[in-house]
Amino acid sequence: MKWRRKKDSGNVIDLRGAEGSGGGRSRISLPGGMPGGMAGLGGGLGTIVAIVLIAIQIFGGGGSSGGGGFQLPGGFDIGDILAPGATAPGAGSPDPIPPEEDPQRDLKDFSVYVFEDSQEVWAGTFQKSSQKYEDAQLVLYSSDVSTEGCGNATSAVGPFYCPADSRVYLDLTFYEDMQRQLGAAGDFAWAYVIAHEMGHHIQNVTGTNAKVSSLEREDPSSKNELSVRTELQADCYAGVWGATVFASGDLEDGDLDEAFNAAEAIGDDRLQEQAGQEVNLDSFTHGTSEQRKTWFKRGYESGDPSACDTFSPDSV
Repeated sequence: MKWRRKKDSGNVIDLRGAEGSGGGRSRISLPGGMPGGMAGLGGGLGTIVAIVLIAIQIFGGGGSSGGGGFQLPGGFDIGDILAPGATAPGAGSPDPIPPEEDPQRDLKDFSVYVFEDSQEVWAGTFQKSSQKYEDAQLVLYSSDVSTEGCGNATSAVGPFYCPADSRVYLDLTFYEDMQRQLGAAGDFAWAYVIAHEMGHHIQNVTGTNAKVSSLEREDPSSKNELSVRTELQADCYAGVWGATVFASGDLEDGDLDEAFNAAEAIGDDRLQEQAGQEVNLDSFTHGTSEQRKTWFKRGYESGDPSACDTFSPDSV
């Protein structure tokens, strides 16, 4: 994917310095990783099983309940990490990492570009339909982070969206783990992740999150199904953004395959199989590999957010 370094819009908060970590058109160097190398995922997660279990939540963003709350296999509830009122150490006002000393500079700048470009696309879409758009913010962190509305999180949570503060949170070190542990390599695979989280922001702005939360309260047994529909819509919204990348001439050969591969890699069925578990349809919260790829593709091929209605009875 072709990209450009973006000027500071005021919507990017880099907290990586809090933990003392380093972290024209350009191109990401792949498949060898970002220039400067990448550290392993924090939190002591060294096995594929741990990565797989966490990935079920990672690519779900904030979800419908606000700041996580997805039930993972084994009874792990991400809501325990993102508990309201919780705090995290080392996430105050860090000194920014000088660009020349930042080993993650290219990955950071690429991530910022995708975030800003997605934001510009959605702001323009809302403007055309005379709707009010509220900016999201991007928070870059390492090790752990304290959110303003969803409590605290560690690196183990990976990329997520917090509806309460309208922020996308990224630990850049997950890029390499996503490539190595989940087989989801490529710059556009990473772009898909960020665009998916921005899809959750769109759901927040349009009131979808609030409606889903209301439906969950009315019928708690519908939580998993509603979660699947919410996640697939965010995938579709990511595809809508991808269509604008193609229209601008910035999509390169192989980019679309990278996004498709990433979408398939994080299907509930694929993740359960990788974790050595029996596939359990009743436990799905994000959709199958085929569903995730299908809805991303639908958004991409239509370029139309209205094509992303995953909440109609027979749509999923």
